[in-house]
Amino acid sequence: MEQNISVVINTYNAEKYLERVLKAVQNFDEIVVCDMESTDSTVTIAEKYGAHIVTFPKGNCKSAEPARTFAIQSAKSDWVLVVDADEIIPTTLHDYLYEFIKNPGDVRGLYIPRKNYTLGTFLPSSYPDYQLRFFIKEGTIWPPHVHTFPKIQGKVDYIAKKKLELAMIHLDDSTKASIIRLNNYTENEVEKRNDYKKVTLLQLMFVPWFRFFKSYILKGGFRYGIAGYVQAKRSSYYKFTMLCKIYEKQKGLQ
Repeated sequence: MEQNISVVINTYNAEKYLERVLKAVQNFDEIVVCDMESTDSTVTIAEKYGAHIVTFPKGNCKSAEPARTFAIQSAKSDWVLVVDADEIIPTTLHDYLYEFIKNPGDVRGLYIPRKNYTLGTFLPSSYPDYQLRFFIKEGTIWPPHVHTFPKIQGKVDYIAKKKLELAMIHLDDSTKASIIRLNNYTENEVEKRNDYKKVTLLQLMFVPWFRFFKSYILKGGFRYGIAGYVQAKRSSYYKFTMLCKIYEKQKGLQ
């Protein structure tokens, strides 16, 4: 098997961080940008960095997941690293992955830890946030639903969470961007699933509250000042919005 790695990036109006993201992956064998008909300078930036650009019609898609399998299969290499347009790959991870594929044994995929930032602050309370982003292309399918992992034909392993130097870096969302993403992601989840239990008043009252308590208290978000509080509130509000939209769907109000 060849010892090449293709980086695959799905984009839609991703100009904010894209140049930084592309600079960080220049030393991989190939960069594939799967663009969903961006209207900003995303494609121009991708061209500047020599990326192989493929297009997936956006249609009614509210997340990248419907385009993931298409993007992965557009890569030339046997091994694929999927990177979001707001994630940085450190050189230490680049070097680790190339060493890994020299002798992967029977492992066909790797979960990679991810560092998340809020208001410019790294929050250990949300670490390691494992992402299944590195795998053999052959036979891999990515379900078209939000917040899913790819289906890999074979064994998967984890990079140890104690190796913080190997973690992907998830750049900070502004409040505006986080609200837009929250709305799109919750909308997509509700549309794609029909197995939700009936939403009750108690759920609306206590499930979001516990989500906040878990993030802020149990996971230690309180140690990180305003950033920890904001992240916990965002997490809580995500759950509250999901439950409200599910209730509306169950009542035929959407």
